[in-house]
Amino acid sequence: MRRPPQLPQQVVVTTTDIRQTVLPSQAGHRVAWGALRGSADALAIAQGHRHARDRAWLVVCPSPAEADRMAARLAFYHRDPAQVMLFPDAETLPYDSFSPHPDLVSERLRRLAELARGERPMLVVSAATLLARLPPPAYVARSLSLAVGQTLDSVALRRQLDTAGYAHVSQVMEHGEFAVRGSLIDLFPMGESAPVRIDLFDDTIDSLKRFDTESQRSSEPLQRLEILPAREFPLDETGIRAFRQRFRARFEGDPARTLIYREVSAGNAPGGIEYYLPLFFEETASLLDYLPADSVVCLPTDVAALLEAQWQQACERHEQMAVDPERPLLPPEEAFWSPAPLLARLGEEHRRIELSRTAWTDADGREVINYATALPPPVAFDQRAEQPAARLAAFLEQFHGRVLIAAESAGRREMILELLRGRDFEPVACTDWADF
Repeated sequence: MRRPPQLPQQVVVTTTDIRQTVLPSQAGHRVAWGALRGSADALAIAQGHRHARDRAWLVVCPSPAEADRMAARLAFYHRDPAQVMLFPDAETLPYDSFSPHPDLVSERLRRLAELARGERPMLVVSAATLLARLPPPAYVARSLSLAVGQTLDSVALRRQLDTAGYAHVSQVMEHGEFAVRGSLIDLFPMGESAPVRIDLFDDTIDSLKRFDTESQRSSEPLQRLEILPAREFPLDETGIRAFRQRFRARFEGDPARTLIYREVSAGNAPGGIEYYLPLFFEETASLLDYLPADSVVCLPTDVAALLEAQWQQACERHEQMAVDPERPLLPPEEAFWSPAPLLARLGEEHRRIELSRTAWTDADGREVINYATALPPPVAFDQRAEQPAARLAAFLEQFHGRVLIAAESAGRREMILELLRGRDFEPVACTDWADF
């Protein structure tokens, strides 16, 4: 029998310097960071990542909106903003009868493909996203590679794109579309920021160039292109056959009477098909399956309550909507991951950091660090006053330490500098947090 890891004794630490981070030393080790007011949580995480860049980091936020804000704050504080990756929420409610926007699907597939290739970013997600069932990593890693000078059968490529779920259109405008015009093939691959024009010379790829959908003008040349699947589930012959078999085994009655079954059988993707993802695969995955073991996971202190609230919402919507015979629904335990196993995996397989805006008062089996952070007093400008920046100036004169003021634009920065000049302190312009 394996013995549990020997974890540090309960220790409560208080520091006045947020740059002195305490990190979990091994999987199963819990560290609590408290009193992270304002954007101090992002600063502490960015500082911690510098000391453990060899590991993947997962930052869980209470909501999709907060995940957006956290990703922006981390990119600001991090010396390498490219390390920060936002995994977007699907932006649909449980069992919705419409699908996520193609741009969101594209971004999600790109992030999953990067994780499947072994990249170790700082990934930011919402708590609700953890409950979503995802395709297995092997499916996302299955991509089509094209390169300049490569021999290409355009008929075979079109067949492969059809199999991958791409839509054949007259003019490419959105992710997941392609168009064929003689020796030119326009394609908007999932995960790419712009569509790509493939120019063939006989049966050889002469060039790969990104182009603008409005002007149709080519721009940035590429040497290689990776084409991801168009969806998070397969709509090829094998995928449709697997869906049909599992649908018939899962639901009673004549499947041909249901819209979902008829549409998928015809090779279409009806709205809300994502909530039938388990019917396409032998096994589905969670986002944790894309992370290497022993990753660093940052969680809000109320993560269990957040996951439970999302789970209850899924159960309630299932009860409300599971009355349409045209659209039978998988129960929540099949369509989503339940909170308890996810929380267990987060605690056992990874290094865990628990975040709180208030100070921790007990250790509870964790190593605790409470940062001495505080929110500044009200320092808003009063444009009608004789000295609009008087409150900010008064704060700066009595505060003994460095202060960074973030402005919305270069023009706004110059205005603030002008208002603060001629005082006991001299403001200095800097480019970003790295210069500070």
